[in-house]
Amino acid sequence: MTETPEEKKRFASLIVGISDYYRREISKMAIQIYWEGLRQFDYESIERAMWQHTQSTDEAGKWMPQISDLKIMMHGRTHDQAALAWSKVNMAVRQVGPIVDVVFDDALVHRVIADMGGWAALGLKEEKEWPFIAKEFENRYRGYKMSDQKPEYPKTLIGMANAHNGASGLAIQGPRLVGNRELCLQVLRGQALGLGNATRQLEGPQ
Repeated sequence: MTETPEEKKRFASLIVGISDYYRREISKMAIQIYWEGLRQFDYESIERAMWQHTQSTDEAGKWMPQISDLKIMMHGRTHDQAALAWSKVNMAVRQVGPIVDVVFDDALVHRVIADMGGWAALGLKEEKEWPFIAKEFENRYRGYKMSDQKPEYPKTLIGMANAHNGASGLAIQGPRLVGNRELCLQVLRGQALGLGNATRQLEGPQ
């Protein structure tokens, strides 16, 4: 979550609501403890985990969820998000290739690919390396998701053509968008609302 007054207010409302459901009073200090323990996750994941907890039919579902309960549920979703993010990358490498610039609809994809050497380098890997690259990508993606880091990201992943054109003073071509167009444009403008927004909307390159 982003540490803004609006996000904190929304989070506090969620915690108060869930405590009301379990007929418990909760202090401002307790809400702050929940915030500190869960702020590395996005709000939607926390909300979903809360809902899943209320629907549980075992003993734990009878009680107000603890931070550890919610983390256990969300860790599984983080694995899913990493796999979905890699699906987009894999699709783009095969359909677009390393020649042109690309912009994904998930800013964290940009950060991870930059850490791994960049878009052009990724697209030149051999097929036999792909399973290891996929594992590295997913591990890095999950690592960022599970940490408190809010790393900077490159707005565009540079392909080989523009890397050459830029060095030679030639015209730069526009990037291909991969995924949800509006989210891609937010990433391109450096206005991504949060890192790690992988969804099941695997739209093709545009």
